[in-house]
Amino acid sequence: MARERPEPIFNAPWPALLAAVSILAPNAILMNADEPTILSLALVPRDFWAGHWTGVVTMMFVHGGWLHALMNAAFAVAFGAPVARLLGTGARGGAVFALFYMACGVVAGLGYALLHPDAATPVVGASGAVSGLMGAAARTMDGRGRLGPMFGPQVLSLGLGWLVVNLVMLAVFGG
Repeated sequence: MARERPEPIFNAPWPALLAAVSILAPNAILMNADEPTILSLALVPRDFWAGHWTGVVTMMFVHGGWLHALMNAAFAVAFGAPVARLLGTGARGGAVFALFYMACGVVAGLGYALLHPDAATPVVGASGAVSGLMGAAARTMDGRGRLGPMFGPQVLSLGLGWLVVNLVMLAVFGG
């Protein structure tokens, strides 16, 4: 009698793993970078509106330390896996996944710059891109392997939970 091979513990699709690598590898490379280098890659809304537009993309590859990078990488794998499976794990699906991930990060950066046009504080991280994956993953939670409604119960409950957690953090830590 042949033994069945157990399911692997870790079987995330390659596009989700690549998103995590795109977070962790630059963090390792920039670990000892000087402050001007980090600032040149961050999104600074005031500078963005002065014509320094690259920050809305490059901010996704710079993080505020290993904990920040590891959390974003873990969530990119967790929420990126169902999205990657939905889009397909071939070359075309991987390309669509990468474009979606980048678009979510850029939209998040633009949103921040619009809400805080005079801010001189640098913004770093892939949290906007990862949040886009979270929203897309919530839409796949109906169990049918396809996109559910934009404002379905899974999306609304995840959004409400996210809002409550952030409001509690704001109340406890200030902001």
